[in-house]
Amino acid sequence: MPDLEGLDYRSIMAFDFGTQKMGVAYGMSLTGAASPLALMVMKDGIPDWAILDKTLAEWQPDACLVGLPLNMDDSESELCLRARKFARRLKHRLNKPVWMVDERLTTREAREDVRQISSQRRGKAPAADSMAAVLLIESWFREPVGVLP
Repeated sequence: MPDLEGLDYRSIMAFDFGTQKMGVAYGMSLTGAASPLALMVMKDGIPDWAILDKTLAEWQPDACLVGLPLNMDDSESELCLRARKFARRLKHRLNKPVWMVDERLTTREAREDVRQISSQRRGKAPAADSMAAVLLIESWFREPVGVLP
């Protein structure tokens, strides 16, 4: 896996930003895989920073990814602006690299993955938003591309 800014990122936490809920996942470069974590409840696009800080302290990622919800024509919506604002605040609080990554179609793919998981096993399937965050990490491990918030 190539390094960005001369550093080796062994662990990544990703966020599928939303105004009501946010998907979260954690991945390791050693395996190239990620796992969904619990959804974070958002209040009008603002997380409970105490819970988020606790999650970050528990998992201690080397860097974070935040999904950038671009429109299909590459234009940015109001949600993009809010996701960028969240990413900037996250970077300031974490004091580690944070990148925005194109998340188009990840939620659709994640919903399909969740449906397959649900049909194959008993028990509760992971939330589609957290599965979308998994997809962000796994695609980033294959091709580490992102933009600053």
